[in-house]
Amino acid sequence: MKKTFAWLLFFALLGAVSACKSKFEIVRTSGNPDLILQKAFEYYEKEDYQRAITLFDLVLNQIKGKDAAEKAYFQYAYAHYHTKQFVLSAYYFKNFSNTFTNSPYREEAAFMSAYSNYQQSPSFRLEQSNTLAAIDEFQTFVNLFPESKRVPECNELIDECRRKLEEKAFAEGELYYNTKQYQAAVISFDNLLKDYPESPDAERVRYLIVKSDYLLSQNSVVDKKIERYSETVARCDAFLEKYPKSGNAREVKQIRKDAEAELKELRKRLKTT
Repeated sequence: MKKTFAWLLFFALLGAVSACKSKFEIVRTSGNPDLILQKAFEYYEKEDYQRAITLFDLVLNQIKGKDAAEKAYFQYAYAHYHTKQFVLSAYYFKNFSNTFTNSPYREEAAFMSAYSNYQQSPSFRLEQSNTLAAIDEFQTFVNLFPESKRVPECNELIDECRRKLEEKAFAEGELYYNTKQYQAAVISFDNLLKDYPESPDAERVRYLIVKSDYLLSQNSVVDKKIERYSETVARCDAFLEKYPKSGNAREVKQIRKDAEAELKELRKRLKTT
């Protein structure tokens, strides 16, 4: 008896699923744009976003210029966002913002275009084109809608994205340092400070610049040593002036002392030749 009831329940559920599917297929193949659009809106409201996308795809080109187009395009972009198709949602939100310039949805579409790029922003160790795109679009949003309540959120997200780029720049400089490419490390860290002068890692960056510069000097050809040790001394002075109480100050002072000793010896040799 229990087995019979279970089978009856299974077939009832299967029949219900088949009925729902057949209704969707009937709409999809109807060729009736008004019915398809109506059902697309209904599926969207029910959060059945994939079916909504399928139906919107069939009619969007047919409703251009009509009253329903604005709502349809907006929900079409959001349906892609809700299904985590962020590349497409970024594109469709941006296209909406550029097309429906007088729409009450334009502000939200412009924000969601940027936010879709933000959602694609990967770990700082990976390529950062989406992070850069998000920064650019958040900034564009702030410029277009300076009175928007979303401006503080945009600024926070810009800061978060810039921090990720900064982390990537630091990791690149550190990689050069760890692989003994000291000149590349100095250049990389210098560029980091130019791009992110207020970096919370600025002290460590300047410390690694001092060490990289000193090690570069040690490993340079003789003709370059005087110039590079002089640069090391200057880097040490700059660090000690900026961070006199740093935990690395003692080491930096020792590096300066050693660099000065090397310079003295090099100049002595130069005079005797």
